[in-house]
Amino acid sequence: MKKYLLLLACGFILGAAPAQAQRKTKVKVKSDAAGTTANRQLPLFGGLSVEAAQQVMGAAFLTSIDKSFPSRAEASKFFANKGYEYITENKPDTALYRFNLAWLLDPKNADAYRGLGIVASRNETPDESISLLTQGLVLAPSNSLMLVDLGTSYLIRHQQTKKKKDLEQAYKYLEQALAADATNAYAWQQMARVHYLREDYAKAWEAVHKGQSLNVSSLDLDLISDLTAKLPDPKGMFK
Repeated sequence: MKKYLLLLACGFILGAAPAQAQRKTKVKVKSDAAGTTANRQLPLFGGLSVEAAQQVMGAAFLTSIDKSFPSRAEASKFFANKGYEYITENKPDTALYRFNLAWLLDPKNADAYRGLGIVASRNETPDESISLLTQGLVLAPSNSLMLVDLGTSYLIRHQQTKKKKDLEQAYKYLEQALAADATNAYAWQQMARVHYLREDYAKAWEAVHKGQSLNVSSLDLDLISDLTAKLPDPKGMFK
């Protein structure tokens, strides 16, 4: 399976930043407090409360935000969008900081959790990603992208643990992702991986072809190679 961070970066659907935010992008993001750099580079400021994280950033930062954006919720959307951009530019540390700011300014912004979960996918285990994405899902329970990310995270955990419960969790979230958005090509490809691991190769091919028909860039060539070795493509498209 491809690296989780790279796989999800391919699947982003980036919303445009609010018009007001686009006009005012020069925002002070340096902390006014000493010894807080480490907190800023940990997801959710290392477990600080929103109030404590705001103190880390300092009053000057919040004042700058309030002057530059119509609301803190709009500022949060802006920083989340910037975070996704930095991931696509392969700058995960900068992305993490922007997602932290998005969370600080609006703890109900599900994209802050999703972004942090994606950045945390650099870790050796998917546990932190699963935790962050699960928190985001509470805020956006029908978010197809979040559900795919969670399904993928559990697939990676299954790779490491070989536990059936992780594979079943992956299936559950991917099934929900497709129920929320049947045109999510990446969900179909990850579902194909689930079917492959369940040794239901015919269903795996069906999911591969469905995803391909929606977005050819979603194809997992490693999966196709593995699947072809078990069952030739019934449609003869992959050999």
